[in-house]
Amino acid sequence: MKNIFYLFLIGILVTSCDDQSNKKNNLSDSSGRLNNLSIIIDNDLWKGEVGEVLRKNLASPVDGLPQQEPLFDMNQIPPKAFSGFVQNNRTFLKIGKSSSPSFEVITDTFAKPQTGIFVSGPSKTAIIETLNAHNNEIITSYKDTEIKEQQRRISKSLKKDELLAKNLGVSLKFPTAYRYAKTDKDFFWIRKDIPNGSMEILVYEVPFQVIDRDTNVVGNIIKMRDSIGEARVPGPTEGSFLITEEAYAPYLFESNIDGKFAYETRGTWEVKNAFMAGPFINYAVRDEKNKRYVILEGFVFRPSSTKRDNIFELEAILKSAKIK
Repeated sequence: MKNIFYLFLIGILVTSCDDQSNKKNNLSDSSGRLNNLSIIIDNDLWKGEVGEVLRKNLASPVDGLPQQEPLFDMNQIPPKAFSGFVQNNRTFLKIGKSSSPSFEVITDTFAKPQTGIFVSGPSKTAIIETLNAHNNEIITSYKDTEIKEQQRRISKSLKKDELLAKNLGVSLKFPTAYRYAKTDKDFFWIRKDIPNGSMEILVYEVPFQVIDRDTNVVGNIIKMRDSIGEARVPGPTEGSFLITEEAYAPYLFESNIDGKFAYETRGTWEVKNAFMAGPFINYAVRDEKNKRYVILEGFVFRPSSTKRDNIFELEAILKSAKIK
């Protein structure tokens, strides 16, 4: 009798799992612009202290851009309107009331791919405390989702490339809109023309001691960038070349590329002896096997225009790197 009961219970569990799997497979495709976040919240909370915290945390300026641009664009949606096609938004944050503080990250619930976060609490103070306590996790969850979506879009029109792999043992997934501006055995410059400007990618390698010579990592990365810029990246006039903007020190973070430790540097570049500048993102990936740092850099030239989405596209490309 017990065996029959266990078989019956297993059958229910298997059927339940199959139903959940089928439900996931039948979900609609998610929608929404990149880095656009739907906030499901009552009007009074949105206009009050909770809304102020959301705007402070999620619409804070992106590090390294020359002008202030928000991390995410946010659209407020009243809870009653969160139904139908509105639930297909790729990223959403739902704020509500509950008897005790609650925080939950869900994926592919109403559409796929989708990341939703539910935050609730018995009071405004409790909701704010929960938002602040999980702020890094919230930002990371949404940003990872958007990077994957950007990479998915890029994969629809990939440039066939073997030069990087052959010469540097590095592969990158970038669209056909990009072209090589310079190809040397140990240095590659890739470019995409955009309205009123361009997006650039540099790939090269340096020995460990270039960055690890002392504890001043950011200073060593600046020296490295400036020496490469002078030798390899000329400006529009004779005697001009790419350097790190001298007025502001870049931001330095620890990151990971292809399972390898990387220094992530964000800041502003300029051209010495010329009036050109813009944002850059640089990854120095520690390749233990080959005793080198692989340098992956993207920078944008787009004067008098927003640049957040451009630098985000470059970040997605650089994060697709595979180092052999």
